[in-house]
Amino acid sequence: MFFKRLKALSLQKNITLILKSRAKDFHRAKVTSVGIIFDYDSYCDYAFFQDLMNGLGIMDNKIRFIAMINQEKNRPNSWDSFFSLENFDWLGRPKNVEIDTFTDQNFDLLISYYKKNKDQLNFVTALSKANFKIGINNQDPRLHDLIIDVEPSQTEVFKFELLKYLTQLNRL
Repeated sequence: MFFKRLKALSLQKNITLILKSRAKDFHRAKVTSVGIIFDYDSYCDYAFFQDLMNGLGIMDNKIRFIAMINQEKNRPNSWDSFFSLENFDWLGRPKNVEIDTFTDQNFDLLISYYKKNKDQLNFVTALSKANFKIGINNQDPRLHDLIIDVEPSQTEVFKFELLKYLTQLNRL
């Protein structure tokens, strides 16, 4: 119990440090690569994201997923990247190669598709080197450059709003 609380506090502290040091240097280039992070237990519809990104003209090899699962033993058999609370040490640092690989990629766009405020998801979002970050969680507005406040089940509303804002920002 003590270590879980220490891990949570360390994650929150690390998120704050990362967000303070983030330089927002938006490139006006079109979106060609996308990273998507989500909570697998709350929402796991890969087909929605694949169709959405293909509709935007983004090739499948330029889309990368990472999902958080509750426990490593519940890991689905899939080619996508997963992480859990167990993949962080007691100081809140990731000890998972998949997290490191995902956050080191310079995506043009990062979509954080989770509503519940979970420190692990927030940490990976903050750690990402994506140029522009869009999220649906408005608990910490420092995490995202654009927040579309919808429920994860409202996929059509999210799609409409995403297209609208990316068009207005001249990203498509």
